[in-house]
Amino acid sequence: MMRLTLTDAFARFGAKPKNSLRSPSAIAQDGAMVLNCAPANFGRPARGVLRYEDRLSRETGNVPGNALLGQHLTLARDGALPVRLVIAHAPAASSTKTGNGKTSNGFHVRPDLIGKVTEFDGDHFIVDFTRIPVPQGPYQTAKGRKS
Repeated sequence: MMRLTLTDAFARFGAKPKNSLRSPSAIAQDGAMVLNCAPANFGRPARGVLRYEDRLSRETGNVPGNALLGQHLTLARDGALPVRLVIAHAPAASSTKTGNGKTSNGFHVRPDLIGKVTEFDGDHFIVDFTRIPVPQGPYQTAKGRKS
């Protein structure tokens, strides 16, 4: 799994974060919402479903980012926008140092999953992710040759 910067991770989905270090979300060029997720907030409520559950009020140090996330969650819920997944990782021993001496987080993307905002009350939100089906022709074999 390749670790990316937040900007690079969002760019994989055609989005640009407002803050290159802390943006929780953005809207991609194709209209999808891109969500920056913490690994601790995932669960598996049913087979084939990866659930992300959190509260805007949990993160008190990023008021502008939380306000924007609230707007994006409302847009995604009301407009049935797809949600794309970026996962943040805590700094590891091998993480890179930023110019100010702090260790930076790494991020990775899950392009194989697509999410839907299933609940948002202005604070608490739930996004359920499912695997994107890979289309295969009726005559495809495991190695991609037609039979």
